[in-house]
Amino acid sequence: MDDIVKQAMAKWPNVPHCYGWLALDARGGWRMRDEAAQQAGTAGDKLNNAALLGFINRNYAHDDAGRWYFQNGPQRVYVNLEATPYIARTDPAQGLVLQTGTALANIERLYLTEAGVAIVQAGDVVAQLDDRDVAQLFEALELDGQPAGDEALLRWLEGGDGELVLRWRGQAVPAERIRGEDLPQRFGFVPAPAANS
Repeated sequence: MDDIVKQAMAKWPNVPHCYGWLALDARGGWRMRDEAAQQAGTAGDKLNNAALLGFINRNYAHDDAGRWYFQNGPQRVYVNLEATPYIARTDPAQGLVLQTGTALANIERLYLTEAGVAIVQAGDVVAQLDDRDVAQLFEALELDGQPAGDEALLRWLEGGDGELVLRWRGQAVPAERIRGEDLPQRFGFVPAPAANS
């Protein structure tokens, strides 16, 4: 967390929290949701200012209830999550990189939803893979020691037998099925924090 943020929190400890105004989309984009976007239930405007994005990424955290927020000076701006608390992209040099710019050196587990959405876990970090990078990841899947083609993967996703493994940067990462609706409870995050949550 930035020192200037820590100083502001100490100076003004009782600033009310903010809900609904900031969102993280499923491709790792930060979105500002003004009153019109909130009322219409839309994603909001994508933020593009590099300095602002860096500030948000450096001051992104969660509370004990699993609500993710951006600490904006003395105020917590709670984040609506379209997917998971982090979104990962593939990177030729670093493997996977989160929307915050942090690289994931290792992946401990891969989860696949019934819709083929890929979620990776590394310690406490749970990140949905940007859908534009899923095909690249799926090329590294093996089912019972053989490359997992599209048909075999679909059968596995539908409950078929076999051990699915992701061969990623010299690791054999086990894969597991998960229902998309179970992600928040399984990984302890709140998709849409509210004042009374």
